[in-house]
Amino acid sequence: MFWRKKKSAYSEDAPGETRSAAPARADRSEDTAIIAAVHRKMAQQTAHSASSFAAPAGAGSAVVREIDHFMDGVMRRNPGEPEFHQAVFEFVETVMPYYMDHQGYRKARILERMTEPDRAIMFRVTWEDDQGVPHANKGYRVQFNSSMGPYKGGLRFDPSVNLSVLKFLGFEQTFKNALTRLPMGGGKGGADFHPKGRSDGEIMRFCHAMMSELFRHIGESVDVPAGDIGVGAREIGYLFGKYKQLANHYTGGVLTGKGLSFGGSEIRKEATGYGVVIFTEEMLKKHGKSMKDKTVVVSGSGNVAIYAVQRAMQLGGKVIAVSDSQGFAHVPNGFDEDTFSILQDVKEVRRERLTSFANKARGVSYQAGKSPWTVPCEVGLPCATQNEIDEQMAHVMVKNGIEIVSEGANMPLTAQAIHVLKKANVIFGPAKAANAGGVGCSGLEQAQNAQRLIWTREQVEQELIKIMKSIHEQCVEYAPVKNGVVDYQAGANISSFARVADAMVGYGYV
Repeated sequence: MFWRKKKSAYSEDAPGETRSAAPARADRSEDTAIIAAVHRKMAQQTAHSASSFAAPAGAGSAVVREIDHFMDGVMRRNPGEPEFHQAVFEFVETVMPYYMDHQGYRKARILERMTEPDRAIMFRVTWEDDQGVPHANKGYRVQFNSSMGPYKGGLRFDPSVNLSVLKFLGFEQTFKNALTRLPMGGGKGGADFHPKGRSDGEIMRFCHAMMSELFRHIGESVDVPAGDIGVGAREIGYLFGKYKQLANHYTGGVLTGKGLSFGGSEIRKEATGYGVVIFTEEMLKKHGKSMKDKTVVVSGSGNVAIYAVQRAMQLGGKVIAVSDSQGFAHVPNGFDEDTFSILQDVKEVRRERLTSFANKARGVSYQAGKSPWTVPCEVGLPCATQNEIDEQMAHVMVKNGIEIVSEGANMPLTAQAIHVLKKANVIFGPAKAANAGGVGCSGLEQAQNAQRLIWTREQVEQELIKIMKSIHEQCVEYAPVKNGVVDYQAGANISSFARVADAMVGYGYV
């Protein structure tokens, strides 16, 4: 089939493979080279997924042919978008049998419609640095699907941002939001702006320039952005301030992730990391296990990772590693309150690398150039970036005794890695379910803004726990069970697909 034969188009020497990577500029040549390499690896990974595709357990030849035919169309319509291809493939391979059993969905061609965004907006963002030099970046907003409510999803500021990345994220966001059962559609946006090393003034000017175009496309009943990589409370504050000025009215619900002083919610910063661990604990309970006394490895050291560490500690887990892009910090005796406080100070206040954390914390060593997944553990929480665990590393993790892996980042495992874990009967929690705590809390922030109320930390945390437990229940309801292990990937995909598909069928052909 066409999509399996695309490997040559994604080969290392194929022309145009990095067209959507960040444009080269004199002051960003190093970033551009890195982005090109990442995009090339993603393209090759997608080709490998295609060439080594294994049908879902129990799938007949008709299902395989249908997946072939469908992916053929996706790749024809969306050339040169490997991140998006991978996201669609990992979704469709579990949903297709269910889709084929429901003729109403097939008649309405729901899958074909579902994999096309409602619209993708691209625009120039012109801003001035501290030396008075003007710069131009490319801004985006992909409004993927509003069947369940206004578009909802983060803004990402990073040189790797391109249309393929944002379509993949917007696609995943649609189904993640559906699992929360809150009235939110799916979207994603951002810019190929690199905030690292920029002053507060430069970041403020960039955010204001970004909102000068973005404001005409968003609104509390239209599209509600939030933060993501490179966009935290500071950036949301600058964006919201400019929106308020341009719109000439105060509408708190138009952005989430705001500061507590102007309409934000308690525990929003912690919500994704907390949610990952809450969902992981529910999966463990379902299989007669618990987080208590288990060794835990967390990749990453941003908000998601930091608060996954904290929540795992609260549940009695022994967290023995965190990581950054240069290596990982090994904590063989496990995090305690003092060690965790040092990590928070280094990453959230000083904004330093993990080498600084290792130097300050007792009994911690930094392993440069190595993956945290080489450390034996029972619980794995990948919270860093997409495709950080490949097939080879998954085999290492299985050999080292991994029992459960729960995705805190978006798509941190390749399709082959997931297959390896499932074959070894490792419990696997997919991102759209496991890391939905962040957007769930964003929905709670919108609810508070609409009510013009401020909930206590305890109220928000209890609502977050309810959301994550509900997501777990939905996954179990639709998931097959093999060798006593619940297939949460299939359960999450099918459950969220059914909710969005029913809404789309109800709207007719729009």
